[in-house]
Amino acid sequence: MTILTAGRWLWQRRGWGLRLLLLAALLAMVAPPPRLLVLGPPQTVATRHPLVCTHTRLTDEVEPWKVLHTLELVRQMGAPTIVEYFPWAYHEGAAGQFNWSHAEMRVDFAQNQGLAVIARLGGLVPAWARVEPGADPAGGDQIVDTFLPEARFADFGEYVFQFVSHFRGRVRAVIIWNEPNVTLEWGFRRVDPEAYTRLLRIAFERAKAADPQVLVLGGALAPTLEPEVSELALDDLLYLERMYAAGAGAFLDGLAAHAYGLKFPPEEPPAADALNFRRVELLRAIMVRYGDAAKPIYLTESGWNDSPRWTHAVRPLARVEYQLRAFQWAEANWPYVPAVCVWAFRYPAPQRSYGDYFTLVTPEFTLKPIYAAIQAWTQE
Repeated sequence: MTILTAGRWLWQRRGWGLRLLLLAALLAMVAPPPRLLVLGPPQTVATRHPLVCTHTRLTDEVEPWKVLHTLELVRQMGAPTIVEYFPWAYHEGAAGQFNWSHAEMRVDFAQNQGLAVIARLGGLVPAWARVEPGADPAGGDQIVDTFLPEARFADFGEYVFQFVSHFRGRVRAVIIWNEPNVTLEWGFRRVDPEAYTRLLRIAFERAKAADPQVLVLGGALAPTLEPEVSELALDDLLYLERMYAAGAGAFLDGLAAHAYGLKFPPEEPPAADALNFRRVELLRAIMVRYGDAAKPIYLTESGWNDSPRWTHAVRPLARVEYQLRAFQWAEANWPYVPAVCVWAFRYPAPQRSYGDYFTLVTPEFTLKPIYAAIQAWTQE
């Protein structure tokens, strides 16, 4: 009697409990075996243009082989640096209880591939940290997950300390929060550069206590023209000016900034009333004015989009040309920019929106033409 014949016989003669057990056993027999993961010898990145960087976005990638293969492709493209996101809520679900298992895998695999890691910290706030100390932690479930009351800034500082301590010597830099000049990222309340500077100070001091060598990057500012009366965001130039006026220069080793080209070519001159790739030069001017000319600016998100339906997108060929010219412009003109990081290398699953057209590789690991173009350029 074959296995399937025996299965049909038992199915017809037994109760539902046994039927479900039998079904699970049969599915286990026909399911493909887990993919064998072999972490080979340490690799190095071959590149002639070390400022090439990409935001890998592996936070929600479940299968280890996909994490490793993504990082292999980054190395083969010739990018020696990645930005990777480590949401607070993912790693400290309960106060004082840290789980680094998924973070450990990503950092280990990146090291194996010879990639330097810039860690983006913050973003999603654990439910218990969304309410004032002493309040019912369950109340945090009803509050937007980017909201952090100032009374909890020290708790975020402890997360930074624990992260930097755990990955001491294995993570090059940490970004404190993400786009704090956007209401969505600041708990759906009016943005507050002075409050962010207070958060940055706590995070800076805790990071340096854990590892004096780690680079602490402030900002990760979103390019926007929103005025101070806006409830959506605040112009990144105004925001940075207020950060420095509040003393932020003492609490950052460099600035993280986002530089998107939208429909403009990368050489388009900067202007206070325009959003383009070279807007970073206006941020730089503020840093120089406050005596921070020696500090770098990392472009931790950058790029163009080639969606056929988004009004701010360009055609696919223009996207390829603009991206390569952006790298070349940065190399030739911005000695203070050590990395231009393309958003985003690959998503674990389709976004089903214009966001899919920022990527270099599809969720199924199909390489887009822009990947091949960057790879060819890094080897020139």
